[in-house]
Amino acid sequence: MTTATPSIKVGVVGGTGYTGVELLRLLAAHPLVRLAVITSRGDAGTPVANMFPNLRGRVDLAFTAPDPAALAACDVVFFATPNGIAMKEAGDLLGKGVKVIDLAADFRIKDVPEWEAWYGMPHASPALVAEAVYGLPEFNRDAIRGACLVANPGCYPTAVQLGFMPLLRAGVVDPASLIADCKSGVSGAGRKAEVHTLFAEAGDNFKAYAVPGHRHLPEIRQGLTGVAGAAVGLTFVPHLTPMIRGIHATLYARLTDRSADLQALFERTYAGEPFVDVMPAGSHPETRSLRGANTCRIAIHRPQGGDTVVVLSAIDNLVKGAAGQAIHNMNLMFGLPETTGIDGIALLP
Repeated sequence: MTTATPSIKVGVVGGTGYTGVELLRLLAAHPLVRLAVITSRGDAGTPVANMFPNLRGRVDLAFTAPDPAALAACDVVFFATPNGIAMKEAGDLLGKGVKVIDLAADFRIKDVPEWEAWYGMPHASPALVAEAVYGLPEFNRDAIRGACLVANPGCYPTAVQLGFMPLLRAGVVDPASLIADCKSGVSGAGRKAEVHTLFAEAGDNFKAYAVPGHRHLPEIRQGLTGVAGAAVGLTFVPHLTPMIRGIHATLYARLTDRSADLQALFERTYAGEPFVDVMPAGSHPETRSLRGANTCRIAIHRPQGGDTVVVLSAIDNLVKGAAGQAIHNMNLMFGLPETTGIDGIALLP
């Protein structure tokens, strides 16, 4: 048996966060990827495996300070950075023929003034926003294949959109009254020192946050509006749960077509999709069944046969909600089989 020769030279900007290390874990196992550059301003010179011992024997690089020439020599560069970084650096890389995948929010929202209002800073590259392709493969696959710049979806938006989009596209629910009640593990807050994510604060605790408005709201609303063909009314409430990984979205919509076979609708929509698992009727997806996997599990319910449909959508926020989906997008951009390097089975228990 022959082993494929790595042919895609990859750079990762910002490899020290939870999303960054998950990206490195998956890229290190990708048979057609050669990791060339992993940057960190604060940890330049530190061997990657010293910070993340799970990568010992798999990643022998050290973090380096960002070097435009080294990044420009890559085929694709992933930005696993805070919001506001990729928009300043992506243009130069694109001009040199490098493909760019941004795991932050710099290019997700097409309305630049709206982005600026939610993210509290002027956009450095508004012209690139129009060029960027939103990287939700199940609904944007063809555009991603031809893209040079991909805006990787957020974690909440991935779970919510995959749950609502089949209903909106089929026109069987009222788009004006959607509710997304979502729960996330603490890793969704990032790898930084903040009081609310300390073990003594987040452990044995459960709370809602950002109820007046979360930055992912306009991203979700934009995607759902595009599928529905009209403005949607969405109430989105996120919660912090005492677990490390996972997002569980409980989605509510009012049926306008009570005769619709909702189970069949979802099964048809996601037939052949490698990373969406439509569970049997009556199922309840669990976040732990997705730990480490690039999969979204969905179950559809219609309580008491009424006019409310409840969709349960669960993902690993660091994989399908971030790094795994980014590699799915890379596979599409380079014409590879979509599951290459990201078809692993979830860890259980």
